[in-house]
Amino acid sequence: MIQKKICMVGAFAVGKTTLVTRFVQSIFSDKYLTTVGVKIDKKSIALGDRDVNLILWDLAGDDSFNKVRMSYLRGASGYLLVVDGTRPITLDTAIGLQKSVDEFFGKGLPFVLLLNKTDLTNEWKLEEETIGALLEKRWIMMKTCAKTGEGVEEAFLTLTRIMLGG
Repeated sequence: MIQKKICMVGAFAVGKTTLVTRFVQSIFSDKYLTTVGVKIDKKSIALGDRDVNLILWDLAGDDSFNKVRMSYLRGASGYLLVVDGTRPITLDTAIGLQKSVDEFFGKGLPFVLLLNKTDLTNEWKLEEETIGALLEKRWIMMKTCAKTGEGVEEAFLTLTRIMLGG
């Protein structure tokens, strides 16, 4: 069995923990629980003819008091960079985190940018120009919602495919 470490990275309260819970346990809770340090889950999936054991590291959110410890990403095969569509500052944080990851580990660590909370799209405040600029950089971007499950499994499977070279 292939084993891959995936880290959940982003600002505080963007939905990293709820995305992992939705993916691993197929449930949603609107109770906000702050992650302290790192929370680790795992899920085994079949991807084509390969069985993959995903080790999911849910890292505490990045904010002015708590910076993501890049050492938590050591050994990761990839990461999901999560943004809350209702809070544009979380996209700025995500862009900064992606730059930090590139500086710390070198370019090439696979990631997928998740624009989360699609159930609240009428409240989204993301600039189309900013999103367009990221698409020009060839960032893989997906819309997700832990509440409804929209795009959640696809996001994890997409990153896993990339990590496996396909």
